[in-house]
Amino acid sequence: MDTVKHKIEHHLSDELLMAYSAGTLPEAFSLVVATHISICDTCRARMYEFDAVGGAVLDDAEEMSLSDGALEATLKLISERPKDPIKTQLVAKPAPSVFPKPLQDYVGGDLEKVKWRKIGNGVRQAILPTSKDASVRLLHIPAGCELPDHGHRGTELTLVLQGAFLDEDERFARGDIEIANEDLHHTPIADIGEDCICLAATDAPLKFNQLIPRVAQPFLRI
Repeated sequence: MDTVKHKIEHHLSDELLMAYSAGTLPEAFSLVVATHISICDTCRARMYEFDAVGGAVLDDAEEMSLSDGALEATLKLISERPKDPIKTQLVAKPAPSVFPKPLQDYVGGDLEKVKWRKIGNGVRQAILPTSKDASVRLLHIPAGCELPDHGHRGTELTLVLQGAFLDEDERFARGDIEIANEDLHHTPIADIGEDCICLAATDAPLKFNQLIPRVAQPFLRI
């Protein structure tokens, strides 16, 4: 597993961990959750507990008769199914990297493989390919830079990979994850000393108050 230099203070909710364990999260959210779990012992242990509970529920489920050949057909499907690129990487030995192992396949390596796009005020982003029910992007925010004031129409997960950002009276550093919903309106600021790199997933467009971000929003896909 990857390691972090500080104690992770901001963790995933039980609802997100249960949905990840059950395989019901959008791909974009699954990527953020898996990346966080790979560097957070606390959330990884909780996820395994939910996996165990799910297995126990299946064990206690009422037995049902199967049609002829059902077992053979199921085993064939299992053998032909590609390995989960996220969960299998949780136990893989990681190479030293800014990006934890579950993220590396999505960018084909580490920072040098990212195709950044400038979005203003020194901030860069790289949108990663996932299913259309949610989007996920890498954000590179210069130290001390303030992001536009915004709210949310849905859920946003933001995982810090390098540096840190400040939001109100809280600080989020490497491994920390912020869960934002429709109740949160904020203006995150990258902490001084080091540029902040984050992995952020959203299932709905953000709500900007300022005119310029609103005009640019369709082009930036945020």
